[in-house]
Amino acid sequence: QVQLAESGGGLVQAGDSLTLACAASGRTSIGSALALRWFRQAPGKEREWVAQMLPSGATYYKDAMKGRFTISRDVANNRFFLYIASVQPEDTAVYYCKVNSTWGQGTQVTVSS
Repeated sequence: QVQLAESGGGLVQAGDSLTLACAASGRTSIGSALALRWFRQAPGKEREWVAQMLPSGATYYKDAMKGRFTISRDVANNRFFLYIASVQPEDTAVYYCKVNSTWGQGTQVTVSS
């Protein structure tokens, strides 16, 4: 079983860049996980998939996220990341990481204009 903890959220200005981290602990190595995923849930909206990375290193993004979002991993330290360039107010949401079927608790990102 794996436990996940997100960090890096907070209040940011529109146009800033932001990196969210997901630290994995337990018996699962992110290097062998079926998929590393990021989701987000904006106020009043359903949770949506943002990006994922497969064990091969292949990455996939929701169409609307392509270009500003980058998922990456640090296998040695059992962490993975979501980099958001030029954040916009519409990026305000709780961001969740997921490894296989385990969710993190989420980290709030609030973007001020």
